[in-house]
Amino acid sequence: MESSPSAAPVSALAAELRAAIETVIEGKTEAVDMALTVLFAGGHLLIEDAPGVGKTMLARSLARALDCTVRRVQFTADLLPSDLTGVSIFNPQEHAFEFKPGGVFANIVIADEINRASPKTQSAMLEAMEERRVSVDGVTHELPRPFMVVATQNPFEMQGTFPLPEAQLDRFTACISMGYPARAAELTMLDHHVAADPLAALQPLATGADVLRAMAQVREVYLHPSLKAYLVDLVERTRSDARLVLGASPRAGLQWARAAKARAAMAGRGYVIPEDISALAVPVLTHRLILANQRNDRVSTADVVSDIVAGVPTPRRA
Repeated sequence: MESSPSAAPVSALAAELRAAIETVIEGKTEAVDMALTVLFAGGHLLIEDAPGVGKTMLARSLARALDCTVRRVQFTADLLPSDLTGVSIFNPQEHAFEFKPGGVFANIVIADEINRASPKTQSAMLEAMEERRVSVDGVTHELPRPFMVVATQNPFEMQGTFPLPEAQLDRFTACISMGYPARAAELTMLDHHVAADPLAALQPLATGADVLRAMAQVREVYLHPSLKAYLVDLVERTRSDARLVLGASPRAGLQWARAAKARAAMAGRGYVIPEDISALAVPVLTHRLILANQRNDRVSTADVVSDIVAGVPTPRRA
């Protein structure tokens, strides 16, 4: 098996960040690892779950562990697109317009309860998430690097919310749920987190430059042609499955490949293995797919994705 230069630095950085974040987020290693995978893949993360399970805390912990700019935007019905992208204001002293950056001008943008903003405001995120820039009054402004959106939403509360359109969902590399903590983890929370803010002790461990170096190493991770074909086979199956009315886009395949490379690098490997792809299928695909029969409570998009993965032969390791 061919491989790229050593991915050990990414693995070491991931281990440090994981340990730090888990001092705040108890017993959620899988969710923490997914957040780090998306970070090193250069993508965006959607955290979808019930209130009070740690969605925003995970986003804040990730941001706190990085020594870079962070902006938290509370999405509400009266939030304007210009609050996100920025606005040009006339300066009478200079006799010229000055650009005032909006909420997306940060390395880590925490979009809290993103589905509470109007569709017009939600759409203001599209260019930023895909192209890492925004256009205001005909002028393009580049966003800082690295740039990652960590959005949260509550899927159970429909009043006063606006479902994210497919175009925006497709820009999120992965969608995860936190789930309720295990009993032991919840007892530990009561011991350590009642009297003190767990975020207060969390110190930054990596700079934006460190993250950019890790992302560059992830891009060099080797993806064998047989695994590329395996990934494309899985994506194509979502487009032909009768249970789905909307399959995965080409963007989904690209982001899936980047996430697989990041997962390999975090494991200390310079090459992707089949498990790197199959293990990411559910978080990468489910939020992008639409069931043909949405009234069927017995079948979920996750079930369909699991069936598709089980039905596609796994390439043998070279």
